[in-house]
Amino acid sequence: MSKLVQTTGPAHTRILSVGAARGDLDVPNDDLVGPIDSSDEWIRQRTGIIQRRRASEALGAVDLAVAAGEEAIARSGVDRADIDGVIISTISNVAVTPSMASLAAHRLGLTPAAAFDISAACAGYVYGVGQADALVRAGTCKNVLVIGAEKLSELVDPTDRSISFLLADGAGAVVVGPSDRTGIGPTVWGSDGEKWDTIRMTSTFDEYRSDPTEVAWPTLRQDGQTVFRWAVWEMAKAARQTLEVSGIEPHDLAAFIPHQANMRIIDEFAKQLKLPESVVIARDIEMQGNTSAASIPLAMHALLEEHPELSGGLALQIGFGAGLVYGAQVVELP
Repeated sequence: MSKLVQTTGPAHTRILSVGAARGDLDVPNDDLVGPIDSSDEWIRQRTGIIQRRRASEALGAVDLAVAAGEEAIARSGVDRADIDGVIISTISNVAVTPSMASLAAHRLGLTPAAAFDISAACAGYVYGVGQADALVRAGTCKNVLVIGAEKLSELVDPTDRSISFLLADGAGAVVVGPSDRTGIGPTVWGSDGEKWDTIRMTSTFDEYRSDPTEVAWPTLRQDGQTVFRWAVWEMAKAARQTLEVSGIEPHDLAAFIPHQANMRIIDEFAKQLKLPESVVIARDIEMQGNTSAASIPLAMHALLEEHPELSGGLALQIGFGAGLVYGAQVVELP
């Protein structure tokens, strides 16, 4: 009997570059407070958001994904022919099928790269980095483009006080490739399906289709207090576990880049982890809003633009959201 041959790849990987694309519209709190009978002060105190970036009607999630991917590729120094994997995390694809990734790969000139979408909401980018790391080290891919891309403004009910004022549009992208040192630590990930409906759509498409006169178009909603408690307590545990399995202490970090869900969650995270003042904390949510799968790479991009000296330092990144799902890694900043 003939023997199968298994591929092997490089021992280590790292994030080679990061790219970003933000919605083309600045939407301040005052533009949203009427339908939710609220105020700019209430939103700032509750979330830390001053404004969010949203995309105009003609600018789709895939357009944002392509723009972010283009910058990441250009900055990576990797030839397009050597990028043979494209992973997009999104809940904003306008079609159940085909994938956003296959179209983005074509528009970026990456054909015939393997291309697929993943649905892990706000943890999706971290899931994508974990998969890209494994694919390159296994020798399945040479380099992988990972994109988080969202147009969440299309899933908003303007009258909903639980989540509508949080949501924004954008895309962040990284190229993951081989390295002579460990640049991506072990991925710690998981889920808690018992809280599956804590962040949810208001109805299924089947329910909407069966009675569109009575069932409104599905939009996003959350149980804010439940999500807050879970994020603060359970995700702090996951973050500490990630540091432990990576062999890293808090003082070894240059930056902390959590999912940009809520400024209060970010602040509480920092307290729980007892991060020293030397660790720069990403707070992109203040001017960008919550972009789900795009939030971590967008925050990384903004952090490196403001603090280029952080390049080469270690960052703890953690995503968490609908499912409820979570994922985290310690990575070397590009």
